[in-house]
Amino acid sequence: MARHFLGLYLLIVATLAAASWGQDRLLQRYGAAPSAPKMEILATADIAGRETLAKLARGEIAYMRAANGESWSLRQLDAGHVIALETSDSETQRGPLDWALTLGFYAAIALVIMVWIWPLRRDLRALEKAAAGYGDRHWRFDADIKPRSGLYPLADTFRKMAARIDGLIASHKDLTNAVSHEIKTPLARMRFEIELAREAPTLEDVRRSMTNLEADIAEINELVTVTLSYAVLERADFALNVGEHDLTALVPAITAAVKRDARPEIEFHCEVQPAATGVACDAHLFETVLKNLLYNASRFARREIRVSFGIADGSNRLCVDDDGPGIPVADRQRVFDSFVQLDAPRGSRSGFGLGLAIVKRAIEWHHGAVSVGEAPLGGARITAEWPVMARSAGPAA
Repeated sequence: MARHFLGLYLLIVATLAAASWGQDRLLQRYGAAPSAPKMEILATADIAGRETLAKLARGEIAYMRAANGESWSLRQLDAGHVIALETSDSETQRGPLDWALTLGFYAAIALVIMVWIWPLRRDLRALEKAAAGYGDRHWRFDADIKPRSGLYPLADTFRKMAARIDGLIASHKDLTNAVSHEIKTPLARMRFEIELAREAPTLEDVRRSMTNLEADIAEINELVTVTLSYAVLERADFALNVGEHDLTALVPAITAAVKRDARPEIEFHCEVQPAATGVACDAHLFETVLKNLLYNASRFARREIRVSFGIADGSNRLCVDDDGPGIPVADRQRVFDSFVQLDAPRGSRSGFGLGLAIVKRAIEWHHGAVSVGEAPLGGARITAEWPVMARSAGPAA
């Protein structure tokens, strides 16, 4: 705003200076030259009017108007003489050229301001039209505003907001469709188990059906829990609980907890930089990120998973490596989308495809990013990196 105000101010000043200079030049060239004033010495006895004589006697300047319309300024010289200087009113009257130049002067100022404002008005109309179209559920924000425009920052903010809303709408659609799809299988199994329980010949068969029902209920509950966790991270009013945490103790503890649930043949190795004793982050989200990365790696790893954490160049960096088949280059961005699952070894399938999506959004809330590459072990390396920050943080832009 200050830049635009200064630009308009300097433009008006330059216009005033140019118009004033042009007006003076035109007056000098085409205006009537002023006539030389007349001066006379009059006898005091020739001056009429008691008030005028009293002013002259006091040494003041008196004014006198002649019958022909001329005006005179009078001043007492001595006791018997008065000097009279002509001051004709015609010198103060504006002619047609004066009026034309004055109107042209103000018209030039108005024209310059209008030319300066017109691009802003044009861009405002484009912005209004794009916003109205987006509000009519066209879900496209296509305002054509150039980067040099004064409204470009505002348009860019609108564009990012529209993209964010589009992402949320798409995410909610995927969430609804995926939950509907994922919940159908356990519901069908539950209906089948209920029918089996109704026709069960023995109590043992009923108990077996009840056990299967409990497993299906647990699966639905897990789906609801992980879906709600992802939905919370998608909320615009989500706030981080940032604090300084000792990751030299937290990372090994989380790794050990996941190891107890993993296949026994998988070896876990953990390496944390000794300086990571006061890392600013949301501890709950960090635990969620690391657990999801480890559970994902344990699905694909053959015998080894390595976890490393370090701080360098103003960034915190968490890496999880496995010795599995790796992730194809074509799928390295897609794996972070919601409800996307790659084929696990031996045809096994677990989870709902939200683990890496939660990881991505949690790191974005820390103003960081997640990426997939090749691990030294031969499998996939997933890296979560976010800047070293203070105790306050907000959503990613």
